[in-house]
Formats: sequence, structure tokens, C-alpha cells
Amino acid sequence: MTKVAVNNIEGAVPALPTFSQAVISKGHVFVSGIIGCDEEYNIVGGIHDQTLAALNNMKKVLEGAGSGLEHVVKVTIFLTQMQRDFDVVNSLYKEFFQSQADAMPAKTLVGASSIPMGGFVQFDCIAEHPSE
Repeated sequence: MTKVAVNNIEGAVPALPTFSQAVISKGHVFVSGIIGCDEEYNIVGGIHDQTLAALNNMKKVLEGAGSGLEHVVKVTIFLTQMQRDFDVVNSLYKEFFQSQADAMPAKTLVGASSIPMGGFVQFDCIAEHPSE
């Protein structure tokens, strides 16, 4: 099995020692869970700002791994306040993936009792790696 860890992506929230920002394996990029924080791991604002921060970071990690949003095939979203935040998160998600409107990524949205650092939302994803 061949796998390559992707870390230290410029402009992206750095990985902690217990995980990689992403792993490339068998033609796919597996992006670790991303929360809505800045590069010092400070949670940013409410659900709108956290969602934007997480999605922007996910985009940077994908691009740093040689992929991009257009290659995402599966997204998992975790929310601590499903009723309150569902519409906001889905609206921003739709904007980020609008170029894929004809074939949106498969998506799972799950209620979570807690998210690291006290955040409200966390994303992870799987994307194709176009050069493999």
C-alpha cells in the first residue's frame, strides 16, 4: 500500500502531531477533520464564520495535496446544533460546491455532542487526486 502524508500546507491550519492534514493513497486525497479556527487553533465567531473558515481551510489542504474542490467526491459534516445551524451550513456548502451543481459530492451530515476546541462544525472529505 502506498500512501503519502501531506502536512505543512502554506496558509492552512497546521496539523497536530497526532494526524496529517491529508493523506494521498490510491488516487484519492483523504482530508482530516477540519474545524472553523485560525492558524493558532482559535475558534472564529459563530456558525457562519466557523463554516467559512473550515471550508476555506479544506480548500487550501486539497490544493496543497494537488487536488481541489472540483475533485471532491465525499464530504462528512458534523454539527453540534443541528436545528440551529443546518440551513447556514448547507447554504455556505452549496456556494463552495456550486461549480459541481450537476454532480454534487456525496454528503453525510451528522449531529455531534461536541467538536474539538468547542467548535460548532467540522468537515472531512475525500477527493480524487487528478495526477494518479
